[in-house]
Amino acid sequence: MSIDNKDRLIFALDVPEVDRAKELVSELGDSVSFYKIGMELMMTGEYFNLLDWLVEKEKKVFVDLKLFDVPATVSKSVKRLSQRGAYFTTIHGNQSMMEAAAAEKGGLKILAVTALTSLDQGDIADMGFDCDVQDLVASRARRAFTAGCDGIVASGMELEHIRGEVDDKLLIVTPGIRPVENRPTDDQKRVVTVEQAFQRGANYIVVGRPIQNAASPREAAEGVQASIQSALN
Repeated sequence: MSIDNKDRLIFALDVPEVDRAKELVSELGDSVSFYKIGMELMMTGEYFNLLDWLVEKEKKVFVDLKLFDVPATVSKSVKRLSQRGAYFTTIHGNQSMMEAAAAEKGGLKILAVTALTSLDQGDIADMGFDCDVQDLVASRARRAFTAGCDGIVASGMELEHIRGEVDDKLLIVTPGIRPVENRPTDDQKRVVTVEQAFQRGANYIVVGRPIQNAASPREAAEGVQASIQSALN
């Protein structure tokens, strides 16, 4: 699958209000062509207006709602969403949910969530999974592939292990990106740099706070884009 390098950066619009989201999109201009919109913005009541606005501006949109429900409901939700012009959406469920989503995706690409980047090995154990986080993620990747999903969301910490299991059969979108190697001061636990993500096999990265909280978000985004170009050349 051919991917424009500029599209490989997905900016997470994790802000409380749609007006602020639109301000950031306008400020970032052509430095970002792909946006993720999640649950916080869903609660504003203006979520789909924002989705339509982004699509009208010829931006790609990642609808990150981590759908989890009975397969019939997931199927109908994906079918409706596929008509809205979104590019990616996420499923955070079992095999039957993933299969139901894939059956109705149309032109929408389905990403299966493996293990949230806010979780570490201790958290995985607390949730009742008696296995190494790498093995859990690899199992989820294999299941996503057999279910007909287009890709997965996975931490950069497990990318090499995943690629050893599924080669290049699945797209991998990697959140938990920090532009430099340091200990994050937020809720992310399994993080990597831009370069590490692509060297290990990511197709896309999701970056939020390192851009949003910069003195100049546009300059920060341009810096990430430069790092992507460097990593892929």
